Amino acid sequence: MHFAFRVNGADLPPGNALFRTFFEAGDAFHEGSAGTEIDLPVADEDVVVMKRRASAFAGTDLDLVLRAGGVDTLAIAGVATSAMVAATCYDAADRGYEVTVLRDGCADGDPAMHDFFMDAVFPSRGFEVVSCAGWPGEPR
Repeated sequence: MHFAFRVNGADLPPGNALFRTFFEAGDAFHEGSAGTEIDLPVADEDVVVMKRRASAFAGTDLDLVLRAGGVDTLAIAGVATSAMVAATCYDAADRGYEVTVLRDGCADGDPAMHDFFMDAVFPSRGFEVVSCAGWPGEPR
């Protein structure tokens, strides 16, 4: 999963200050620019989904691909714990997935906000929070 906007902004929601901020941050969030490509090895059997909204499910075929593969449990990692990660967690739960959040696989511009979501918000919503080293397995 990776996040980017079309270079011409055709997929930028009008009047949305959050997404406008990402778009105007420069090429870092423009499709095809350095930094928007996946920096992990991708095998032939892997599925890469381009994400253009906060939730990884919004406007993508992620749910279809996961259900076709019989997946019912997700481990979620990502940038912007309080925004993108949270939106994906809530959307996944709404769709009936069991959700685990990888604490050290996520980050937020505000470390206190990251900790608040990991220590209070996510557990109160029934999401398991574990370290990358603790997944799969017991919370650490």
